[in-house]
Amino acid sequence: MTEKRIGFIGLGLIGGSIARAIRKYYPDYEILAFDKSKEGLALAVQEGILDIACSTIDEHFRSCSYIFLCAPIAYNTAYLPQLKSLLHPDCILTDVGSVKTSIHEEIIHLGLEEYFIGGHPMAGSEKSGFVNSKAHLIENAYYILTPSAKVDPKKVEQYRTFLASLKALPLILDYKLHDEITGTISHLPHIIASSLVNLVRDTDSQNEEMKLLAAGGFKDITRIASSSPIMWQQICLKNARNISQILGAYIQSLEDIKTALETQNESKLYSLFETSKDYRNSIPNSSTGSIKKNFALYCDIIDEAGGIATIATILASNNISIKNIGIIHNREFEEGVLFIEFYDANSVEKASELLKKYRYIVYEVS
Repeated sequence: MTEKRIGFIGLGLIGGSIARAIRKYYPDYEILAFDKSKEGLALAVQEGILDIACSTIDEHFRSCSYIFLCAPIAYNTAYLPQLKSLLHPDCILTDVGSVKTSIHEEIIHLGLEEYFIGGHPMAGSEKSGFVNSKAHLIENAYYILTPSAKVDPKKVEQYRTFLASLKALPLILDYKLHDEITGTISHLPHIIASSLVNLVRDTDSQNEEMKLLAAGGFKDITRIASSSPIMWQQICLKNARNISQILGAYIQSLEDIKTALETQNESKLYSLFETSKDYRNSIPNSSTGSIKKNFALYCDIIDEAGGIATIATILASNNISIKNIGIIHNREFEEGVLFIEFYDANSVEKASELLKKYRYIVYEVS
């Protein structure tokens, strides 16, 4: 066994970013990967991220200390039987899927619990593929761990420590609880965003005035509808039971609002907006989730001492006032690491131009 060998099955945006982070912090580790994209593997070898590009899931994986399943959710479970004979007692098998129950059930069925610790890095974007991967993608991002019931606690601590050394923020959850939480705060919002976009499409006028005038709030809450259809189809199918129950509760809440409108229930309507406002305002601005501010941008920075202070100094010295600034810990479908909010659109434009001048990668909120 090679103690410092890490294997990847799937080397797209997430797998590639984790591999880059490992190469950055552990340059002497041997990294190998299998991926259906030969171009992605070739690029990873060319950039020095991979030591071995595998054409199949073969004997190379037998000596790995960690094996990351980073393919689409349905493929990850399909690869498990091929891996069973390649695992050794000290190996940690993990995945990066945003739905955990389906793979845990397959792990139990195959008798692989002693090896498996589920994983879900809450980072990513609408972009995909190794070409878009970044070594700092998981830095300061929540990384959920869902250990199997029979895995050694020492392995869990080993993996948690390893992820923390890559600058991620590990958080341990039961896999069923994980799917309930993500079903509510991630999967349901994508369904709502997509269905709202389709409602506007289907009810728009012949001249598409709705599309023309759509801005502000509509764009804020429907941005995530631009995500991969294939990925979200799989997520919904794999977490269907939870999403269906959550969707049922949400539909009932809409029915209650509909009744309040029809009966002119002033207190009910006021309570709707008051309670939602109070709870929304209690969510830390450093973890803005899927709702973005109007006058804001995102910026990639490396996790190093003084990184935020440098940006703040650059903006302040050019008389640009910052309303809010913070690291994004839940970066699923967020472009950048640092969130910066301003007081007006002009400040956003000036800040964007200035930061680009200093060679920062900037993503403006659309």
